[in-house]
Amino acid sequence: MRIPEIAKLLNARILTVHPAGNDDITYAFSADMMSDVLAYADGQMLLITGLTNPQALRTAEMLDINCILYVRGKIPPRSMLDLAESLKITLLTTEYTMFEACGRLYSAGMRGVSINDSRK
Repeated sequence: MRIPEIAKLLNARILTVHPAGNDDITYAFSADMMSDVLAYADGQMLLITGLTNPQALRTAEMLDINCILYVRGKIPPRSMLDLAESLKITLLTTEYTMFEACGRLYSAGMRGVSINDSRK
């Protein structure tokens, strides 16, 4: 699923855009604890979170995650948008809760990462 498709599905607003938005994203991972993201996620996936501080962007940078979806209508401060631009990370925001956003993505064919995922 491409980023514009994700945005349409979730009525999300695209806050920053990068060429990586043309990449196909097959997996998603949702968490507010960045230690969980570091333990279980990896690049080329959608990170779904409500955490709008620099740790989320720095975690995405470390794992080569090029798209973050903020839930519950959260919008990071301008400094975070600027940082995302410099890191070439696409940011989206949706009014949906994390649970509902994940459910809608899963119903549309997006797959989640599990602890036993053999991709790592």
